[in-house]
Amino acid sequence: MKLPVKYDDIKISQKRMVREAYITEQKGLCYYCKSPLDQAVPTDISEKKIRYELYPSGFFNSRVHLHHSHTTGLTVGAVHCYCNAVLWEHESE
Repeated sequence: MKLPVKYDDIKISQKRMVREAYITEQKGLCYYCKSPLDQAVPTDISEKKIRYELYPSGFFNSRVHLHHSHTTGLTVGAVHCYCNAVLWEHESE
């Protein structure tokens, strides 16, 4: 699969495949914090406050998210769920 892809142009089943491709490409590390995706986010990230009420129901149910740019619409990489929220709230990505 050729990465990146337009996030809004792919179905949910394809998003899973794209996320898995990024996980493989990133050698199991989070695109944002560079920590293993199967472990908790580092303290310097988890200490950043996020406003849970801004997120849709179920947003935090999945440990790993497919991150995409809201500017270009292109996928960027696989990230921890909390890192995805931090990127949106603190990094405007």
